[in-house]
Amino acid sequence: MMIIGVILAALAVLILIVVLRAVMLKPTEAKEAKVKLDTSQRSVEYGKRLAKMIQKETISCLNQEDRSKFYEFHEVLEELFPNVHKNCEKHVFNGSLLFKWSGKSSQNPILFMSHQDVVEAGGTWEHAPFSGDIDEEGRVWGRGTVDTKGSLFCIFTAIEELIGEGYQPEVDVYIGSSCTEEWSGDGAPATVEYLKEQGIELALVLDEGGMIIEEPIGGVKGTYGMVGVVEKGYGDVKFTARSNGGHASAPKKNSPLVRLGKFMVDVEKHSPFVNKFTPTLDEMFRRCAPNMDFGMKVIFANMWLFKPLLEKLLPSINSVAGAMIHTTLAFTTAKGSDGLNVLPQEAYVTGNMRFIHHQPNEESIKAVSKIAKKYDIETEIICQDPPCPIVDYNSNAFRLVEETAKEMYPGIGICPYIMTGGTDAKYYSEVSKNCIRFAPLYINGQQYGSIHALNENIYQGTLPMGVDFYKNVVKKSR
Repeated sequence: MMIIGVILAALAVLILIVVLRAVMLKPTEAKEAKVKLDTSQRSVEYGKRLAKMIQKETISCLNQEDRSKFYEFHEVLEELFPNVHKNCEKHVFNGSLLFKWSGKSSQNPILFMSHQDVVEAGGTWEHAPFSGDIDEEGRVWGRGTVDTKGSLFCIFTAIEELIGEGYQPEVDVYIGSSCTEEWSGDGAPATVEYLKEQGIELALVLDEGGMIIEEPIGGVKGTYGMVGVVEKGYGDVKFTARSNGGHASAPKKNSPLVRLGKFMVDVEKHSPFVNKFTPTLDEMFRRCAPNMDFGMKVIFANMWLFKPLLEKLLPSINSVAGAMIHTTLAFTTAKGSDGLNVLPQEAYVTGNMRFIHHQPNEESIKAVSKIAKKYDIETEIICQDPPCPIVDYNSNAFRLVEETAKEMYPGIGICPYIMTGGTDAKYYSEVSKNCIRFAPLYINGQQYGSIHALNENIYQGTLPMGVDFYKNVVKKSR
């Protein structure tokens, strides 16, 4: 009985400690922060100018050879931003752009980046996808408003206005804009190759990524700027099953398609990928924890106790958060027989993989290949890129972005986070140690969900803050 009493007393103490640690986490000002959209004439004019960029359709696709639409888009940029074109050195790499605005020093140059190409825009939209319509709420509609002509507009406008004011930057300022980002094409690599040839080492690369959003994670109250400092690796892999085929009227067991099906179910039920919290993710949750619902706060205020459990359960609770702790594999395309009544001699599925840093390309592919082998399935790597170097959230570059974002959006929180998608910034690690993925624009939940989907739109009232953000980063760069 004494032993049981001791155990119960210890358990009571443990529970008390866990609850007290949660209670001691007081909400930060980010919990009550709300973005106040600009309603001045400035935002109205910005909305009209962005609309002109949206109205020029710039859909890109794999191995696109005809780049004429992008050169037509360049003409729109030249019309909208004459100061940039008159005062900056311009380079064109088969439709992709690089501008250089010379500063007082060539030391510690910076580069702002946002791609000009967009994905297709099928389906029925409330406003036509390339209309550039502006509604009564001040939302600019169209494909590319969020991803990423909105931020591209802010970058160009910031430089355009600073030049018009007679300002000269302390350091060289570059604008990069590829026309192949949506299919990881040749634009950004060609730009990086040029920078390497010139011997340029960039102190900061600022590309698309996280944005300003309310409740960035379910259960976290408040408004945060999510700043991407980690980008996972990328791979496309083909899994092929073979047989002698046959007539569908007398099917044999375990045909190629059946084996592929079993393989996919096995991978989904028994993931071969290692779940692990990283320092970046720890920091993200540390910054979010004070504004979590109490139940979540109890868990995330006591990671010393609950982390092993979270590593097991998080992927099944939240797919986005789960993707931040392990490699992911999504089966995307498939092919079997060409005949409706023919068993395939060969069938395959392809998988899109995003490699986590603690289980990179080779290790992740080896893990899934081991399962494929159980079903007599061959694994072939179509393409792959390794995980990108991690940016230190304690670095001067991150601090610059954090401080500037808070100036533009008073009271918001700033969190480093792990990108689950890909960006052109992955190519720039060869010329910069500080490739940060962040677009300084406020979007709501619907706008976030419209990326690569229906009804993409953005508030014109957030554009002035975006412009001023880039202006201030220029002015603070030394």
